[in-house]
Amino acid sequence: MGDKILTRADMEKRERELLAPYAMKSGDSLGRAYKEEEHPYRSAYQRDKDRIIYSTAFRRLEYKTQVFVNHEGDHYRTRLTHTIEVAQIARTISRALKLNEDLVEAIALAHDLGHTPFGHSGEETLSDLMRSHGGFDHNTHGLRVVDLLERRYPNFPGLNLTREVRKGIIRHSTPYDKKRMDITDVEAPWLLEIEVVDISDEIAYDNHDLEDGLRSGLLSEKDLAGVELWDKTIEDIEREAAVSDEETKRALIIRKLINNQVSDLINNTAKHIEELNINSIADIEKQKRKIVDFSEDMKAKRVLFKKVLSEKLYSHYRVVRMSNKASRFLRAIFQVFCDNPEQLPPHAYGKIEERGKHRVICDYIAGMTDRFALDQYEKFFEPYERV
Repeated sequence: MGDKILTRADMEKRERELLAPYAMKSGDSLGRAYKEEEHPYRSAYQRDKDRIIYSTAFRRLEYKTQVFVNHEGDHYRTRLTHTIEVAQIARTISRALKLNEDLVEAIALAHDLGHTPFGHSGEETLSDLMRSHGGFDHNTHGLRVVDLLERRYPNFPGLNLTREVRKGIIRHSTPYDKKRMDITDVEAPWLLEIEVVDISDEIAYDNHDLEDGLRSGLLSEKDLAGVELWDKTIEDIEREAAVSDEETKRALIIRKLINNQVSDLINNTAKHIEELNINSIADIEKQKRKIVDFSEDMKAKRVLFKKVLSEKLYSHYRVVRMSNKASRFLRAIFQVFCDNPEQLPPHAYGKIEERGKHRVICDYIAGMTDRFALDQYEKFFEPYERV
């Protein structure tokens, strides 16, 4: 029966045969903080991916804001749908570049686990509230989630992920992510797989927020006129097919925009790898710049594209109102718990002596979904709501 079963050892052998010499191989992982026997039929990174998917924090992403608060509509992205889209884009890129697809997917699925309710507004609010109590940012909190806060195993806290996945969580970086506190790095090498997730997050963010902005009416096609990436895509689609249905046309536009950017990224990165003579992970760590990147031409085109999103969507008065409202909710809830921490549920209240009042309250609020935070607010401040 041996030839009919694909074992972990077989998978590790395939990785060595098929992946690039500078790709991270699961058989070379630096391992986990708590020693475990690895699974006979799953590689280390496949196991990490499964642990992330089954975590409570991952399920909560379904009701956490991307741009639009959950109750604004059923068709807008949430943190969960965004995460799945990032993983899909990252898998495509990693497969083309012969990187470790399982590692890339695990990092992608975990990259937003530390996000608060109400998107970046929630993170900015908690960062401000925690300024004198150790700070807050979603990368550091994401590592806390997988290292400490998840409770699924009897022999260790957290998910006990490999060091490489944990490195990808703590070092995740895009133009949308601001460093809000000093971080303790994870002892693991810098990898192209981490860079792939970072830039896949940026691609998904820009293009899918564009789609949601158009669907909501906060953005119009007139706002995008003169943006070269947009104009060229419209021209290509109108030349290739006659589409009268606006929803179908919009889907075609977004798909083509993503495809053009991903293709540029793959080709340019392959060129970088050759020019820099990258033949090992050690070669990656010597570089002073990111290797996974767009061409200069695509970078220039994306500047105006991102500028329109910033000025017309993220700064739209309705989005600003939603953000400010969310901040008021979270500040009020935080203060209620600070004034009387006995109102915390027992599993949180019992950690105050060990972790400190403010950190426990921050952890609890950061784990809330949008709708749970709104529900808590009503219970505290609406006199006729049941508590």
